[in-house]
Amino acid sequence: MDNIYRYSVQLIDGETFPLKLLTGRTVLFVNIASKCSFSSQLATLEKLYQKYRSKGFEIIAFPCNQFGKNEPLEGEMLREYYRSQAKVSFPLCQKVLVNGPDAHPLFNYLKAHTRGIAQNRAIKWNFTKFLVNSEGQLVSRYAPRTKPESLHCAIEGLLENENRSVQFAKL
Repeated sequence: MDNIYRYSVQLIDGETFPLKLLTGRTVLFVNIASKCSFSSQLATLEKLYQKYRSKGFEIIAFPCNQFGKNEPLEGEMLREYYRSQAKVSFPLCQKVLVNGPDAHPLFNYLKAHTRGIAQNRAIKWNFTKFLVNSEGQLVSRYAPRTKPESLHCAIEGLLENENRSVQFAKL
């Protein structure tokens, strides 16, 4: 079965995080940028994370400077901005490229399994969101303009399916 679990990511503190540790969790991957006009979505993403985290939901964010050079921060300044100013508590990764020959392999996988604007596979801007189910399979791709609060139903549906699967497994 093709899924995200074969990949690892580098967290902002340099730690390698194998995505197989997310087995059984619904995950939202998003490329972010501190100077992006969509950066106000960070607060709503944090609200989603706080609401659903205990139910099996995770957000993994990837700072990206590929669009309009909207992520100029590096290293400790990057971590400080997202933790102290943006006040996000979900896992942050090191800066990545999401398009081109040096794109992170996870984003190559996500793009290969869905299409975005105008049926194009390339990511067009920051705050593109990818929703993955508890089996590590891509379920949906959302455009940067898609507000995180509009994802409640999709997230709840996946979490309910996971809970039903766990209950059936116990029978």
